[in-house]
Amino acid sequence: MKSSEKATIIDSLVEQINSSNHFYLADISELNAADTSDLRRTCFKQNVKLVVVKNTLLRKALEKSEKQAEGLYEILKGSTSVMFTDQGNVPAKLIKDFRKKHPKPLLKGAFVEESVYIGDDQLDALVAVKSKNELIADVVALLQSPIKTVLSQLQSGGNIIHGVLQTLEERK
Repeated sequence: MKSSEKATIIDSLVEQINSSNHFYLADISELNAADTSDLRRTCFKQNVKLVVVKNTLLRKALEKSEKQAEGLYEILKGSTSVMFTDQGNVPAKLIKDFRKKHPKPLLKGAFVEESVYIGDDQLDALVAVKSKNELIADVVALLQSPIKTVLSQLQSGGNIIHGVLQTLEERK
């Protein structure tokens, strides 16, 4: 491969890394062609971009990028595929579901929510990671809870008073 081709690939990777909030590094080696196509189709359906890259080119792209992902350098060995996504836990769920029928992909590492995760044992933690919108929804729900409680108590109190007044009226 010519150095100009390598530079083009590195620039393309840097652009994808900088534009994507989250990315996963996975090992999809040993998957046959049909399983690989199945994985790519699944990724496409869930808006995850799957790219197979050379480790040296990926390392250079990570070094040139704006992300603080130095912790991922040590796992750039063997076969590496990058999964780019806008939602932090989608690739983790995808990998977990895909492994119900296949032995791979194995999670090598991930850059999610400005944090670096290393190793396949982090898969369950990554599945549980909530997106920014999910966290905002949780906070809004927590803020609404006391107001809903007060309103329901006021409504039930109104029903009790109405019942007492109706009973007093019926006695007359």
